[in-house]
Parts: sequence; structure tokens; C-alpha cells
Amino acid sequence: MKYLLKYLKPYTKESILAPAFKLVEALLDLLVPVIIADITNHGIKYGDKQYIISRFIFLIILAIIGLGFSVTAQYFAAKASVGFASSLRENLFKHIQKLSFDKLDEVGTETLITRVTGDVLQVQNGVNMVLRLLLRSPFIVFGSMIVAFTIDVKAALIFAVSIPVLTAVIYIIMALTIPMYKKVQSHLDGVLLTTRENITGVRVIRAFCKEEAEVAEFDVKNDALTKMNLFVGRISAIMNPATYVLINIAICILFMVSGKSVNEGRIEQGDLLALYNLMAQMIVELVKLANLIITINKALACADRVSAVLQTEPGMEYPEDMGKSFSDDKDKNNTGEPGKELPETENKKLQPAVTFHNVSFAYHDAKENAVEGINFEINPGETIGIIGGTGSGKSTLVNLIPRFYDASNGYVSVFGRDVKEYGRGELNRIVGVVPQKAVLFAGSIRDNMKFGNENATDEEIYHALELAQAKEIVEKKEGALDYMVEQGGKNFSGGQKQRLTIARALVADPKILILDDSSSALDYATDLNLRRALNSLDGKITIVIVSQRTSSIQSADRILVLDDGEIVGMGTHEELLKNCEIYAEIYASQTKEGSA
Repeated sequence: MKYLLKYLKPYTKESILAPAFKLVEALLDLLVPVIIADITNHGIKYGDKQYIISRFIFLIILAIIGLGFSVTAQYFAAKASVGFASSLRENLFKHIQKLSFDKLDEVGTETLITRVTGDVLQVQNGVNMVLRLLLRSPFIVFGSMIVAFTIDVKAALIFAVSIPVLTAVIYIIMALTIPMYKKVQSHLDGVLLTTRENITGVRVIRAFCKEEAEVAEFDVKNDALTKMNLFVGRISAIMNPATYVLINIAICILFMVSGKSVNEGRIEQGDLLALYNLMAQMIVELVKLANLIITINKALACADRVSAVLQTEPGMEYPEDMGKSFSDDKDKNNTGEPGKELPETENKKLQPAVTFHNVSFAYHDAKENAVEGINFEINPGETIGIIGGTGSGKSTLVNLIPRFYDASNGYVSVFGRDVKEYGRGELNRIVGVVPQKAVLFAGSIRDNMKFGNENATDEEIYHALELAQAKEIVEKKEGALDYMVEQGGKNFSGGQKQRLTIARALVADPKILILDDSSSALDYATDLNLRRALNSLDGKITIVIVSQRTSSIQSADRILVLDDGEIVGMGTHEELLKNCEIYAEIYASQTKEGSA
């Protein structure tokens, strides 16, 4: 929690004023039993109605003033806690955006969702309660004891003994429940994971009639969460009855001791009434304190989880100052460096667009490399096809180019520079990526198209849509570019989403375009038209196409064949048919000759 206190710093004034106003309200509350005692001892005892009325009016005034202080304290506490949570949530979200794919895989999507939403809300509630009650409740408890000493020392000793006993009970319960609340949140992550998988994969689940199995799996995880909550709840529930029992015992002893003092004439009846009221106030505040501690326990457990994410290193380091971005300088050449002439080799060829230098990569906690010993170059304006069986490392390979992951060994360079030398976001403006899963965001088609270039004109967008074979899709929609895309693009078919995501990447005008099996949902005619349109960009853009179809890549300048993370073939379509057995098998399986 200490790590998160910096987000409360802008609300220092509110964090001081909230408990300060609460303490003043508490002080007024402590005056009430004393005034009631005074009414009893002087007004009721002597039948002085005027005295009783004047003191009663004074009590009403105290109540109104106390209410004003309470509302003011609540205002400052709410302002501080909501502002704190807003800053924390914003910084947590920003930090998540900086995490490398490797770190995102390590932490887990469902965990991050829980921490941005539920955990931050719990911390917010904890901060609110702390500012309002953490000082007020102990102040009332110890204040009651001090006021009791001014009335009767012997009776006040009962207060002095009760407070540490009650504190010990609360501390024991708190020590037992804090670790358990962390386990509760972990179980909640599991429930969220199952829920998320079922909602996103509902069509698959229904297609295989797995509803009952999924419900059964959810019930198991939900029951585990419920049992843990019940177990922690039972322990926490002991707090209220335990405090009530101890306080009632203390009240019984108080009446016995103070009643004897009244009979002996050492104190008056009003003093006994004041002592009882002080003890009653202490009961209420101890119950509040017990509930506050439960809330604080939950908040601390959630705060630790949020802090763990914020203290997770992004996983990638970037140069502090890389100058202007590639796309911002019209005079830049293909090196990606401003003010430098394009390096040339002895045979006057341009520096390669992409170079893999003995690259190997393994995912987090993986025992084997996903790709190993990769060496090849892609020239500017060249179209490269990548093919291989499932799990051969195709997507892993292309994800190293825009630096979604860092190579475990070797290095990848883009236009002559190691990808690690590019500033944050600079490489992403050079390399456009269309991932396997087509993702559209809620909003208009225009908003989605401007994702990579906020300044794109409608003319530029329509040109990109035409290249991606998506112009007709947009023109048929009501409002065209203003047509609203639903969450996840569910009002578009799979093929339509793929074409729109390709257009989105083209709008950004990348120097390198990576199509990671992003035409798998397209029919052969549309796929052919798309490839012809991309070929019309000959020399203007370097294209890397990952595909399971040989028809999608056979016109590429060169084709890389992957098997078990290694390059087993490289060349044109005709060359690979002769020299690469794996490629020949894939081609044969997809043609009439292979199926005959």
C-alpha cells in the first residue's frame, strides 16, 4: 500500500481535512453524554424545566453542527478517494500498455482486468473508510475512557481494561483474515478467466454441445470462490459478536461498580447515565472499527496486487531520445535515421528492410525455443511469404520484427538498425501488422481506420479500403465511414473484419506490412484480388505474408518454409517445389494433384 500512497499526494489537503472534520465531530459526540448527565443531575433532579429546555436546544445545535462537520468530512474523503482511484486506474492502465507481450502473457489477461476494475474499487473504498473512520473510531474509544476518568476513576478502569482486550481480539482476527483475502482474489481471477473464455468462445462451446461441461467447470471454480469467501466471512463474522459479548460484560461490571458508587453518594445518577452512554458510544465505534478493519484488509490485499502490476518491469527498454520519428520526417531515407544517407553495399543495393541475425526465441517458462537459428534478409520493396505447419513458429517469427517480443539470442534489425535502438512507438510507425485475429473497436469505421494515422483524410482511407478489397463493404453500409462498429466488430463477418484490419494497417502508410495469416477467412477470388492490389504497390512497401495457403504466397519474390522453429527452405515457388520436400507436400495437399 505504501507504493500507492504517491497517488494520494495531489489530495493531501483533502486527506488532512477529512479526518480533521471527523475528529471535531467526534469531540462533539463526546460532549453529548456529559450534557445528558448535566440535564439529569441539575434539570430533572430539581424539576427545572427551563434548564432542561435550554440544554436540549444546545444538544440540537450540537447535532446540526456535527452533521455539518460530518458531511464536510465525507465530501473531502470522497474527493480524495475517488481522485486517488482515478489516478491509480489511469496509471495502471498506462503501465499495462507499456508491458511487453511476454509480460502480458506472464501476468494473464483475466488478472489484469480484475486489478484494473475490482481491485482498484476495493482500494478506493478502503481509502474512503480510512479517511473517515480510522482516526474517528479510536478517538471516540479513547476519548470515552478519558471522559470516564473525569467522572469516576474506579468506573474508568473498566474502560481501560476493555480497550486492550477488544484490541487483541480484533488484531487476532485481522491477522487470520488478511492472507485469506489475497486467496479470495486469486480465486476470483480463476472465475473471471472461465467467464471470459466462455463469453468469447460461446459459439464454439455451443457448436460442440459443451454447455453442460463448461457450466460444471464454472461451478467448480465458483464453489471454490464461494467456500473461500464463506470461510473468511465466518472468521470475520466472529468479530462483531465477540466485541458485543466483551462490551456487554464490561457494561454489566460498569453498572455493578457505578451503582454501588451511586448508593455511596460518590457519584450522581446522571454520572452513571453518562458512563453508560460513553460505553454505548464505545460499542458503536468498536463495531465500526471492526468493519473498517475488514474493509482495510480487503483493500490492502487488493493494493498489494495492484502494486505488483505497477512494479512489474515493462520487459523492454527503449532509448531515451531517438529524435524525430520515421514517419514525421519526409526527408528521411530507408535507414529510419534522420539526416543520414542510405547505406549502400558494394553492389549498390539498399540496406535490407529486415535482417535476422542468428535469432532464437523462447516464450516465458518455455523449455524449448519457438524459433531457433534464424538467418535471412528482406530487401526493400520485396514480398516475402512464410509458410509452415501449425506450431512451426511463423507468427513468432514475424512478431519479432515490430518488437512485440525480444529475441532470446541474436538480434533483428530494420533498415540497418537493431530494433532495440528504435524509440518507443517509432518502430510501430514503420512496421504495420495485421494479426491473425481481426480486431475492430467500438466506434465508427472512420475511427477504426484512423487508428494508425489520426490525420488520414477520407480519400486516403478509401484508397486503403480499395486496396484491401473492403471499399464495397463500407459503401454498402448506412453512413459509409460513419457506420458504427459494434464491440469486437460483431456486426461484420470474419472476412469483412480481416479486410478492414488490412485497410487500417495500410492507412498508416507503413514501410513494412506484415500480414499474419490475415486473409484466412477470405474466399480465393477476394484473396487473389487482394494480392494483386498489394502487388501494385511494388517497390513502395515491403510485404511479409504469413499463410497456410500456398496460393496466397506462391507469387511472392521469396518464400520461407518453417518447420519446428527452423528455416528448412527458402526460394521461389518453383524452386521450393523442386528442392523443399515439406513445401512440396503442403502444395500437393492443397491442389487437385495432391487430393487425387
